Amino acid sequence: MAITIYGVCAVTFMMIMYACESRHRRFILAFALGCLLSSAYGFLSGAWPFGVVEAIWSLVAVRRFQLSGRAT
Repeated sequence: MAITIYGVCAVTFMMIMYACESRHRRFILAFALGCLLSSAYGFLSGAWPFGVVEAIWSLVAVRRFQLSGRAT
């Protein structure tokens, strides 16, 4: 039950950060953190494909954060 609650909180945080990305580039980095938290949930719950995909999304988000600094 605790892992499920953690997963709900992690995915909710990730989605809120994704929705806020247009407000400031720091939300992109926060989204990457949310992806890592969701990835951890995937591995903890035994859903390793979800964990792998979320880890990849975290890397993609970090790259977008890096590139967004160059665009300004």
